[in-house]
Amino acid sequence: MRFFDSFVPFFEILVIGFILYLLLSFFWKTRSMDRMIGALAFLAVFGITSYLNLPVLYTIMKHVANVAAIALIVVFQPELRVALAKLSFKGNQYKIATDKFLDQLTSAVFRLADKRRGALIVLEHKHNLDEFAKKGVLLNADFSPELLETIFAYATPLHDGAVLIRNKTILAATVILPLAESSPHLSKDMGTRHLAALGFSQITDAFVIVISEQHGTIAVSYLGTISPKLTVSKFQALFRTVFLPHEEIIPKKKFNFWEWVKA
Repeated sequence: MRFFDSFVPFFEILVIGFILYLLLSFFWKTRSMDRMIGALAFLAVFGITSYLNLPVLYTIMKHVANVAAIALIVVFQPELRVALAKLSFKGNQYKIATDKFLDQLTSAVFRLADKRRGALIVLEHKHNLDEFAKKGVLLNADFSPELLETIFAYATPLHDGAVLIRNKTILAATVILPLAESSPHLSKDMGTRHLAALGFSQITDAFVIVISEQHGTIAVSYLGTISPKLTVSKFQALFRTVFLPHEEIIPKKKFNFWEWVKA
């Protein structure tokens, strides 16, 4: 126990130093830096009076500190509000980015449908699809509606087969998907692309979008089922059901306090 007690002062110094570092990192290069230095100077003087056993100064500063604790909340109210906003933003960052991607994807998909350009678009979910991507043309390009529409232009050599998208990256094009066998989910007006979409959704958990060249309609196949002739609202609802099932998904990622402080 005495051995442990000898390390207590060092541990306390480390904790105090860490807290001071975080405070200075947060307020560095802000208008509140001067106020922060003043508060730290007050704490330093308060500690010195206690250490040197100066009873009059210690009593005065103790009473001042009780009032200052409330005053600090008022003085640093804007900074506290920013800190809370940061926490809120970090928690919703994934949803915001996903909604933006969905808007761009919807725009591209429905423009392709209006132009009657047949297309197969595979969105990777939980199952890794590298095995299928390697059989196509690897792109590893940032997603954009313009790039997706260009890939499925008839003049390009990439328009045959499926495009595979991971997160917000176009991973590969001209990916060949396995066809489904006869299924009650298929109607007579569904073609080879629908068979491929359904077949792929039967062996993976991918979200497969089909654009019919003949009818200019949009269908989605997921987990062995297919939803045909989707409107914009239904298409987005299906996407959110898969990728934002509770409309408040936070990535399964450990919170990094250092990144939050420096953001």
